[in-house]
Amino acid sequence: MKAQPPHATDPLASHSPVARFRRDDDPAWHWLEARDDPRVTQFLEAANGEFDRWFSPLDDLVERLYHGHLARRELAVHGLRTPLDHYTYWSETAVDADYPVWWRHPNGKPDRAMAFLDLEARAATHDFLELGDMALSPDERWLAWTEDTRGDETFELFIKALPDGTPAKLLEEIGPELTWAEDNATLLFTRYDATQRPESVWRLPLLEGSAGEPSLILHEQDPEFWLGLGKTRSRAWLVLESASKDTSECHLIPAHAPDTPPHCFRPRENGVELSLDHRPGHFYVLHNRSAAHFRLDVVEDSRLDTTANEDTWQPLIEHRDDDTLEGLDAFDWGLVITERDHHGAQVHLRVLELARDHRITRDERLPLPETPCSLALGDAPHFDCRRLRLREESFVLPVSWIEHDLDSGERTLLKQQPIHGDLKPEQLTCERLWARSHDGERIPVSVVMRADLTGHPRPTLLYGYGAYGEVLDPWFSVARLELLSRGVAFAVAHVRGGGDRGEPWYLAGKLEHKENSFRDFLAARDALVEHGISDGERIAAYGASAGGLLVGASLNLAPQAFCAAVLDVPFVDVLRTMENPDLPLTTAEYTEWGNPDEPDARKRIRAYSPLDNLSTQAWPTVFLQGSWHDTRVPYWEPAKLYARLTELNDARSAERRNPVLLRTDMSAGHGGASGRFKAWHDNARQDAFILWALGLATR
Repeated sequence: MKAQPPHATDPLASHSPVARFRRDDDPAWHWLEARDDPRVTQFLEAANGEFDRWFSPLDDLVERLYHGHLARRELAVHGLRTPLDHYTYWSETAVDADYPVWWRHPNGKPDRAMAFLDLEARAATHDFLELGDMALSPDERWLAWTEDTRGDETFELFIKALPDGTPAKLLEEIGPELTWAEDNATLLFTRYDATQRPESVWRLPLLEGSAGEPSLILHEQDPEFWLGLGKTRSRAWLVLESASKDTSECHLIPAHAPDTPPHCFRPRENGVELSLDHRPGHFYVLHNRSAAHFRLDVVEDSRLDTTANEDTWQPLIEHRDDDTLEGLDAFDWGLVITERDHHGAQVHLRVLELARDHRITRDERLPLPETPCSLALGDAPHFDCRRLRLREESFVLPVSWIEHDLDSGERTLLKQQPIHGDLKPEQLTCERLWARSHDGERIPVSVVMRADLTGHPRPTLLYGYGAYGEVLDPWFSVARLELLSRGVAFAVAHVRGGGDRGEPWYLAGKLEHKENSFRDFLAARDALVEHGISDGERIAAYGASAGGLLVGASLNLAPQAFCAAVLDVPFVDVLRTMENPDLPLTTAEYTEWGNPDEPDARKRIRAYSPLDNLSTQAWPTVFLQGSWHDTRVPYWEPAKLYARLTELNDARSAERRNPVLLRTDMSAGHGGASGRFKAWHDNARQDAFILWALGLATR
């Protein structure tokens, strides 16, 4: 069965919002950027109405997919319990709840459990709720948190005495991040500039829940840099990081003396990224100065005035050609290093135990449950902890939390995501194949499908992202089981621009190398066909945000490669967005895409920006999704693409028209719906479209 053909006649065509709202004086549809113009919401609502009418024959399938998803999932979710100094904490989500309730009990006294933050109750009066950050005071007497109730990623700050104090709203229009100083009376937070860039860090004094006047600690004037907050695992230092996409510097404040002016650890140097952690007596510095894949140095903490002098830095892990150092966590006994193998595109956790003179007394990688897989260090709040909590998962392994005893090597399963229904994880198979891109580079492609369907080309959904060095390590998805059970293969193209094969992989897919990402995605598609995994006439593409750019640019290059595409909050108006420094996040993106004020960068962006390269070639059937409150990819980007593609469709003969659909969520932001049930229903709608497009469902 082939993918669904376009309808030769469409009774909805005469009602097209594009035909009704078209303006001859604005063929690019830039008027959609005028958020306050009532015609904009009228157009989006009309497009939503068109979408609903087109989709109505699939409504029954949507409900079957949605309820099938619910039947496979454990709806009552109990989080893993984590003991801190005085209390043990965990979350619980009821069967019918969208949001969790947070609980705690005194250590060793589980019969004295009390709820202290009920997000389900707080969401009752809002269409949208997102928790930004939740921070406990070091003495565990106070809880501070930030929440967004619009979806535009601006937050309000609340505080309450634990466990049952009345929440008090302290601040509005701030960033999500919070960090407590170790004096139990000072809270650090960030504020945005006009483009929603975290430009400043502030100190908020607190006295029994009452706030004093905030005072400015650090202001970042460079529009390409943003500020972030943290604390070393030793709890000795507050860390204020100022970073762009390729440069960073750290400012330190003693955590027990938060009124101390911040000290710059090392002044920024263009192209040098730096992060650090601390053990008493020493800082550990992860950086890429003269080390493209990063190296790890150690610096004494006794004299902060010498830390900028690199002659005082001693190497601990030298630069290596085959691995990228990605992160570090310090403990009193040593370090856990996160590193990535370039050849296998696999993450590892490396344990270093250190003597007092910094001799390495133990150096080993923790075992992997399988490859490829995801492996990450979980909550380990105690600095002397020798039983590490690990989070493991893969395309066929549900999320598992493991306790690894460093002394005995024993691994204990603490919790695993339960899976119900007719398709079990052991009935799935995953393989990694390698595609050859246009320049001969080998591109990893991961595929998961039902084990009993191997050996025959399958309808396939191909997913990609490919930006910011983000890694698409394997992840288990309950929702994906609905597609897999119906015979779909799910594939991931680990294209350049992501970090899947380390830092070189990222650098080879950004700025002047961006086209590699698109060519890699198409090479992954072709490799799936060549290996007999995918039916070449039934491959759909999926991309979200910068992944929407990946899919959109790939469709412009080869629209015949896919039978359909889903572009979720897609970044497709790249040139116009990057030309407007007043938009949120634009200036911070110059080191990712380029500054169009520079002629070469402008030419480069213009050559691949999806909206600037539409042609008379027919795209396949397209499902576009936007969000009204999205500050990262404004609603008008998918709306413009919908309008422009529809106009190109209108110019074609009826038999060559493919449906172009737009749905705009008028109450959500970049991440879509905040409640889990609405998010799952949205996912079921996308899956229904994919099954129809792949020829596995009728309309």
